Amino acid sequence: MAQDIEEEGPLEPLLQGVRVLDFGRYIAGPFCAAMLGDLGAEVIRVERLAGSEDRYICPVMDSGEGALFLQVNRNKLSVTLNPMKPEGREVVQRLVRSADVVVANMPVDGLRDMGIDYPSLRAIRKDIILSSQTAFGDSGPYANRSAFDGMAQAMSGSTYMSGHADAPTKSYASWCDFGTAFVAAYGTVAALMYRMKTGRGQEVKANLLRTALNVFQFNNIEACLLGRERTPSGNRSQFGGPGDLFRTMDGWVQAQVVGQPLFVRWCDMIDERQWLDDLRFSSDNLRSQNSHVLNERMQSWVGQFTTAQVLARLEQSGIPAGQLLSPLQVIEDPQVVQTGMLTWTDYPGLSKPAPLVSGPVEFSGMDTGIHRRPPTLGEHTDQVLGSVGYSGSEIAGLRARRIV
Repeated sequence: MAQDIEEEGPLEPLLQGVRVLDFGRYIAGPFCAAMLGDLGAEVIRVERLAGSEDRYICPVMDSGEGALFLQVNRNKLSVTLNPMKPEGREVVQRLVRSADVVVANMPVDGLRDMGIDYPSLRAIRKDIILSSQTAFGDSGPYANRSAFDGMAQAMSGSTYMSGHADAPTKSYASWCDFGTAFVAAYGTVAALMYRMKTGRGQEVKANLLRTALNVFQFNNIEACLLGRERTPSGNRSQFGGPGDLFRTMDGWVQAQVVGQPLFVRWCDMIDERQWLDDLRFSSDNLRSQNSHVLNERMQSWVGQFTTAQVLARLEQSGIPAGQLLSPLQVIEDPQVVQTGMLTWTDYPGLSKPAPLVSGPVEFSGMDTGIHRRPPTLGEHTDQVLGSVGYSGSEIAGLRARRIV
């Protein structure tokens, strides 16, 4: 006889008591640190005196601060600091002595220049964990190159296979950057567990190209083993059929049929049972080779109905589909709204609360929501420096000398 599982109250945050110094910029480092903050770590964002460049991307307020900063800097404190001056180096060292993790995404030479490469950090605190995110890794011919998300997409084979043959197209979504943040956060938590068992710190290394290859590599494996170079096909699926974006009477839906059971249900739905005996459509591979026939038939069927009608019919037949939504429609989508994916968050200078997304993972026993809005520039400098032994007059002197 099964026993009932005793329900317990919420646990304390997993990383409560862990201090993270976030020297990140743009996405990979800051979003990694944000996810550690979701798990309860005290995350201190360290920025230039004028603010990091990513603070001002896609501005949404008069001060110039942007949507990207709001997205990837929830659950953090903010300190401004110039670590390139000797007094700034001393501040860094004091902060590192108090920290468990340092997050930084920049080439290895940049880490050395700031004194936050792993050997320098380990000399300050032996069990420190450095979570570093680079473009291409810290060795090899590209080690000191800088790159943004689109470069990793292009170099992984993904952009080659996106769009059309005469117009390669990168994804608008920065999936290499955000993916690197995900794996870096996963690696950092693993390193903290390892330290808990052994007492030893280490460097956790993630890079955009490695992330991109992890996501896209099965296509490259096929090309290597079979000597086959696929060509891009826009939104048309190359792994079955039908599969594409289809225009309804009032919008668009994405639908895809992969596997024989789905194909049988699709043929029943559109009244094309004879295609089940057609050799052109006897496997996913053959259906992909002849998908123009299947997609044309699907488009003629979809075009008779509204989006809502199409989605209802596809759901009834058990065929995966989704509506093409604009960014404004995403915010209002009932699945997004009713499942609480958005936390409407106030921020100084905003005309209305911003719809921030809570952490990417939900737990039954832990709250990983947004418990602190993104910080204004230098909002917590006095608080954080005070926590590592600076007096009020010392902080005022540092500020007067443009160290903080």
